[in-house]
Amino acid sequence: MTKTTLMRSAAAIAALLVAVSTSSVRASPTDTKSVEAAAHGAYVTAINSNDTNTLMADVTDDIVYQAPHEPEIVGKDAVRKWVAGYFGAYRTQWEKTSIDFTVSGDWAFERYTYKSKDTDRKTGAVTTDRGKGINIFRRGADHKWRAAVDSWSSDIPISQ
Repeated sequence: MTKTTLMRSAAAIAALLVAVSTSSVRASPTDTKSVEAAAHGAYVTAINSNDTNTLMADVTDDIVYQAPHEPEIVGKDAVRKWVAGYFGAYRTQWEKTSIDFTVSGDWAFERYTYKSKDTDRKTGAVTTDRGKGINIFRRGADHKWRAAVDSWSSDIPISQ
C-alpha cells in the first residue's frame, strides 16, 4: 500500500467516523416525537396535577422560571416556593401546544402556545390567560427529561 493510498484510506475512515458520530447525536423525527411526548407530556401533566412535589420531580435542580410580570426565579428551592404559593392560591389547568420541538443530544428546545385557567381557591373567581413560551428540557443521568427553563408571556395586554 502506498503512502498516498494509506492517507486516503485514513481520511475516508476519519470522515466516516465523523459522519456516524454526528448522526447519532441528532434525533430522527421519530425520536424527536417520542422525546416531545415524554418531556412535554410529563411536564404539562405535572403542572396540571396542582401538586408541588409532583411538579418539582419534573424540573432540574437549576430550573429557571420566567413568569410574566415577575423577576426571574432561579433554582429548585426558589421555584418550589413560587409554585407552592401559586398552587396554594389557585387550582390551575394549562393547555400547552407544542409548535416547534428540537432535540440536540441531552437537550430539547420547545416553542409553545398556552391557554390557562386559574380558579381562586378562596373566592372561586376564574382567571384565564393565553400566550406563548419557550421550554428547555435536559435529559438527566436517569434518562428522564426534565424542564430546565420555562419562560412564558401573556398575549393579553395589562389593563391600565
